Amino acid sequence: MGAMAERHAIRHASADHCSVVDCKEIAVRSVSAKEAIAKAKMTVNEDAGGRAHLCKKHYREFKKATKTDRELERLAW
Repeated sequence: MGAMAERHAIRHASADHCSVVDCKEIAVRSVSAKEAIAKAKMTVNEDAGGRAHLCKKHYREFKKATKTDRELERLAW
């Protein structure tokens, strides 16, 4: 395996769990941590960095909270 692949695997090895505080589910998606905090009002772990890894339940909540924002972005095209 090349150096890039190894670094990528190491960086994401700790991201197997949801970044929301007190959630131990397996993460399925990652979104912007700023959006998760500001728009979806989620409490994300500080060690998440720029991305928040979300489990299925929290990703669903994030999608519902940002639905109108995403629709307005599509209309701007």
